[in-house]
Amino acid sequence: MLTTPVTPALVRGALEVEQTPRGLLPHRLPAWARAQLPDPQLLMAESMPSGVRVAFRTAATVIELEALPSKRAYAGAPPRPDGTYELVVDGQVVGGGSIPGGDVLTVDMMTGRAESVEGEPGRVRWDGLAAGPKAVEIWLPHDESSRLVALHTDAPVEPAAPGASRVWVHHGSSISHGSAAERPTGTWPAYAARLAGVDLVNLGFAGSALVDQCVARTIRDTPADLVSLKLGINVTNHDLMRMRGFTSAVHGFLDTIRDGHPDTPLVVVSPVWCGIHEETPGPAAPDMSALAEGEVRFVALGDPAEVAAGRLTLQTIRAELARIVDQRADPHLTYVDGLSLYGAEDAVDLPLPDGLHPDSATHRLIGERFAKAVL
Repeated sequence: MLTTPVTPALVRGALEVEQTPRGLLPHRLPAWARAQLPDPQLLMAESMPSGVRVAFRTAATVIELEALPSKRAYAGAPPRPDGTYELVVDGQVVGGGSIPGGDVLTVDMMTGRAESVEGEPGRVRWDGLAAGPKAVEIWLPHDESSRLVALHTDAPVEPAAPGASRVWVHHGSSISHGSAAERPTGTWPAYAARLAGVDLVNLGFAGSALVDQCVARTIRDTPADLVSLKLGINVTNHDLMRMRGFTSAVHGFLDTIRDGHPDTPLVVVSPVWCGIHEETPGPAAPDMSALAEGEVRFVALGDPAEVAAGRLTLQTIRAELARIVDQRADPHLTYVDGLSLYGAEDAVDLPLPDGLHPDSATHRLIGERFAKAVL
């Protein structure tokens, strides 16, 4: 077997890669942004390589990826499944696998305390592949960080040629990140991108789509043929802003992106349906009675009576985003109502399992509808 160290030339979908003593760590935010906003939740989310893949050409019939995963666990909750690495050959998903072990971060949701234990790298293997040259992508787990060490193959590896497809840069919350999706090509942005044949840069950050200026500047500086922004749910469930601040922040976010992309098609997407926050402001919090039964669910703790004073719900956010887009009268700016991607009628057959996050079938539905409507 030949050993090829994973280098930046082999990584697609990341904005930066960090060489660490334990492997190459893809990042979805640049170092200056991470330093400017060192929030633990954002740093954890951006290091999870949603939409990131190792891309190369080879004639190998056996491929192994050596990597060091970083996993999360929640005290008192059922164990989370290991993240999935998916092999895509000439555009077709041919198999998946996991790397057991690795580093483990255990979070106590009742106290907020976290404990980290270091592990060792492992390998995920695919064999019996067709002989002959082929384009290969290994999609990394969207829900756990991976330090990339090496490829082990029975034929030489060379970096994939630069793609000729359009580049779609998308920013959003945990739903865009892929929370509760079962596999990396099954998150709704990845599914939509593969349907439409576009090159995805996924800046969906779990719990962290908070209209941050460092994210807007990152998008401003990232080459793109299309930019989409799915805003609102995290601002609500963090109870971060009132309407006055939200309106100004969204305008500033769009202004900053336009500084680097004056004519690029720009799509603002409002929140999909989420029953707990449709009429009730945040914050959101774990449902402790469900957690005591070993189930993770969320509830909204805000007071609907305070909406008139500017506290945010998904209903008021949708109306304001539509108004902002209309007010700006930008011919390259469009609005997509999140309810057209997943609405109350969809929730009858496809309910959100934890009250916030869609399951794999719902990711597929959202991806199909977004690809048709936008891509």
